[in-house]
Amino acid sequence: MMNNKLGLIAGEGKMPLAIAQKAKEQNYEVFVLGIKGNAREEDYKNCATRFKYIRLGQLGAGIEFFKSCGVTRFVMAGRVQHVSVFTNMMPDVRGAKFLASLKSMQTKYLLSRLIEEVQKEGLTCDNSALFLEDFFPQKGVLSQRHPTQQEQLTIDYGYHIAKEIARMDIGLTCVVSRQTVIAVEGMEGTDRCILRAGELYKTNEDKNAPAAVVKVARPNQDNRYDLPVIGTGTLRTMHKAGFGVLAFEAEKTLVMELDEVVALANKYQMCLIAI
Repeated sequence: MMNNKLGLIAGEGKMPLAIAQKAKEQNYEVFVLGIKGNAREEDYKNCATRFKYIRLGQLGAGIEFFKSCGVTRFVMAGRVQHVSVFTNMMPDVRGAKFLASLKSMQTKYLLSRLIEEVQKEGLTCDNSALFLEDFFPQKGVLSQRHPTQQEQLTIDYGYHIAKEIARMDIGLTCVVSRQTVIAVEGMEGTDRCILRAGELYKTNEDKNAPAAVVKVARPNQDNRYDLPVIGTGTLRTMHKAGFGVLAFEAEKTLVMELDEVVALANKYQMCLIAI
């Protein structure tokens, strides 16, 4: 008999909530572990069977919650600010032992090791875009505005840079102009990277110099964690920072509320392109 129970480790944003809602529509009971300071219990009141807050590092408590609920498969979705490892870490005994065993705190290594640890308890980690398969646009221009020739050259350069920083597990986003890197995403996350780049870009004497925000997946992206995601918030941040081109990796970047994203890009006269 199929187990219709799904565990969800939820961070910030609309992605984990969308998974919970779609799972409920398919008659799943959803048991949510909300990362304290990131997920909000009130958002899940209509789609979660049970909700429990947990702090980063509380590995034993998280495993016990899922097992007590009869959960055998789970997904991890939503933003967890990387700086949380300094501000929101409160490990339990098992979590402390796990953290002590790590050779690195880089995202890719940490999360892959976390999955290995949890799977020892008979819990299977599923694709973090479970039920969201239609949220990954194909290659092409999605907005009314197409890139100029100079903007396309800037996008091509940014794609190369973004792929390299993704390979090094630094971040998934960069902002570039005139074959020059303005900013790369680090612990601060995509929005703050864009805003920081905007402050630097405003000092550019050539106000017509093309610039682009580029977001990609890691080479050999593990779809169980940290997928590249964009949404209306990304475009609002870009508009505030003064950038008009957003390029993202086709078929690998999850776009929340695609129709709203395209409409907002057209409102701002932005170029939105899957590459």
